[in-house]
Amino acid sequence: MRTDAKWTTFAMAFGIYFGSTFGAIATEPGKAGLFDWPQWQGPDRSAISRETGLLKSWPKEGPTELWHIKTLGAGYSTPTIAAGRIFTMGNRDGAEYVIALNEGDGKELWAYKTGPQRENHGGYPGPRCSPTVEGDVLYALGLGGDLVCLKVNNGEPVWKIDIQKDFAGSPGNWGYAESPLIDGARLLVSPGGNKATVLCLKKKDGTVEWAKALAGGEAAAYASMSKIEVEGVPQYIQFLSGGVVGLDAKDGQFLWRYSAPSAGINCSTPIFKDGIVYAAAAYGKGGGAAKITKTGDKFQATEVYFNKRNENHHGGLVLIDGFLYGEGSGNLSCLDFATGKEAWRERKAGKGSITAAEGMLYYRNESGPIHLVEVNKSVYVEKGRFEPTAKTGLPAWPHPVIANGKLYIRDQENLFCYDVKAK
Repeated sequence: MRTDAKWTTFAMAFGIYFGSTFGAIATEPGKAGLFDWPQWQGPDRSAISRETGLLKSWPKEGPTELWHIKTLGAGYSTPTIAAGRIFTMGNRDGAEYVIALNEGDGKELWAYKTGPQRENHGGYPGPRCSPTVEGDVLYALGLGGDLVCLKVNNGEPVWKIDIQKDFAGSPGNWGYAESPLIDGARLLVSPGGNKATVLCLKKKDGTVEWAKALAGGEAAAYASMSKIEVEGVPQYIQFLSGGVVGLDAKDGQFLWRYSAPSAGINCSTPIFKDGIVYAAAAYGKGGGAAKITKTGDKFQATEVYFNKRNENHHGGLVLIDGFLYGEGSGNLSCLDFATGKEAWRERKAGKGSITAAEGMLYYRNESGPIHLVEVNKSVYVEKGRFEPTAKTGLPAWPHPVIANGKLYIRDQENLFCYDVKAK
């Protein structure tokens, strides 16, 4: 049997694609594929897929629909994909569930009840978290604060805590929407409030490693955390209700804050590159960038630019070759990351969410249409557009997902799977 690296890579890619296209996948839990999407915004939380060999244009009717299920229940949870399984969350019959499906055909494998259906004070019921998968377990956060660790093969609980009850958490009016972050042996979430604004747990058993209460005890908002490094210091960054903060990964010590983009209702994951953090919110705010620097043992965030035209509600942004792509005040826009200067803006794409793969943008208008657009810093070039075959009429907020040659689109109880692999 051949064991060289090139053959191994080819064999894994071949097995992932053809296994997922022609039936149920026999991949064992813990053996993730090359092009899985195991957490919020993909393998490195950039919303950019590593996959190649995808379609560069779509026919008029869109890519081929492989399957469509309508059993997920209410919710806005963007699915994650790992080791032959799809994971998401939804409300069913007055209860909240984590749900596992077979990647090959969408058939349900198991559903775990995290707790009762929680009211979210602002309408639009249902959980928002994308389960985070690693090896043979996953982590998911319910709307009301139920944080669970489950076995991926059968949904059996490993541990469970309530971050709102156990840590006097303070979520926003729409409940918790964060997708937990794994960092080595740690799991990080943001309860908000005066006791544990940000919380670091031991992922194995859910016990506390450190809990950081920030001054003012601000609420959690709706964004998901990421890890960066500034001048040799590993940090966690999070978009809380009062702005973007940086915390020392070692012990949670507060390092810096950038408040200008905050609207209180902050949803999108900040972008960090070359010492610059970019964040944006809607509700009349906009988007801006700050340079993070270190003097002695102190950090500070100094604003580089800010533009009110760059509002981003919850569709996120991608950074590719020095340019930011994503919603800007109801239009798909392209900005120079270093200067904030607008390169182009396209109204017909509208307000939506974004994912990128192999030089293409997958942009989902919140009213339903899915757009395929070139990554192009000079001009908007659309290469396809289609509507899913069924729509609930509710805002289409879950983000597009690219995994193993397929595009996944969720609309409440509906999950669509499309073949986007070039033949």
